[in-house]
Amino acid sequence: MDLALLWFGLVVLCWALFLVLEGFDFGVGMLAPVLGRGGAQRGAALRTIAPVWDGNEVWLVAAIGAMFAAFPDWYASALSGLYLPMAALLLCLAVRGVALEFRGKRDDERWRARCDAALAVSSAATASLLGAVVGVLAGGLALGPDGEVAADGGALARTAGTLAQPGALLGALGGLAAATLLGATYLGLRTTGGVRDRARAWVGPSAGVLAAVVLVAGIGGGLPGTVVGACVAVLGAAALAARAGREGWAFALSVAVQAVVVVALLVQDAPVLLSSTLDPAWSVTIESARASAYALSTISWAALVLLPGVLAYQGLAYWVFRRRVASDPVPT
Repeated sequence: MDLALLWFGLVVLCWALFLVLEGFDFGVGMLAPVLGRGGAQRGAALRTIAPVWDGNEVWLVAAIGAMFAAFPDWYASALSGLYLPMAALLLCLAVRGVALEFRGKRDDERWRARCDAALAVSSAATASLLGAVVGVLAGGLALGPDGEVAADGGALARTAGTLAQPGALLGALGGLAAATLLGATYLGLRTTGGVRDRARAWVGPSAGVLAAVVLVAGIGGGLPGTVVGACVAVLGAAALAARAGREGWAFALSVAVQAVVVVALLVQDAPVLLSSTLDPAWSVTIESARASAYALSTISWAALVLLPGVLAYQGLAYWVFRRRVASDPVPT
């Protein structure tokens, strides 16, 4: 197998894992203050992600690192063209981490409420920014022959102006709806009591919004018709499963939709990695962006050693912390 194609598949896998795993992290962060009635219930909702949220962020490092090592020109064009949005994204991730880690450092309800508010806002902003970035990359950038984004107005217009594109705005709404859906189904699966009941009520509306976004993306040519039809049907099934109390099925179906949409957006133009909206000849392709054969061989051996360990560790973490978290007081 061509190592470049193998690494393209691994990059897509890393992005899909990050957007799925962190998707329900973002959703829980947004929904915890809304679904939790009091500090105890909000704390119970956040305890469902406490053992795993930082491990989920590893896949962002893996995705960016794999792009840099295997396709340096792809990495350079995409990240330099979206420099300010990516910097804002990292800042939001930092705020999320601080809010989660410092929430329990003081026995003060007002302190925890402020941390919860910061977590909710940063989680919503991160989900929206990620959706916008994916939407921009799927639609392409105004790449010139030198691989840099061409735009009037200097560096600010080149890096921030892309978020005003219709694809970015649609992607932001889709990212927010997808995170809400994943968070609601995950909390329905992992909690008991009031948080579980209220989380199930959020599944239907969030699935409806995400289905509408997928339909608009299909009409605009951003997604194939077969993918759109399958995703809308699966989203409807997820809403019905949540209503029937089948939280496991609802979560699994929501994860499947998120993964399929992400993969479809990233591979639909292959072997083109990043399209140029100015001239197709200036697009970044697998062949033009690939690293040398020696570099690909070297990082392949490193991935063969590291990747199974990361997957095993993360799988073990989810297995150990698989039980539901009680959101209501347990009588003694």
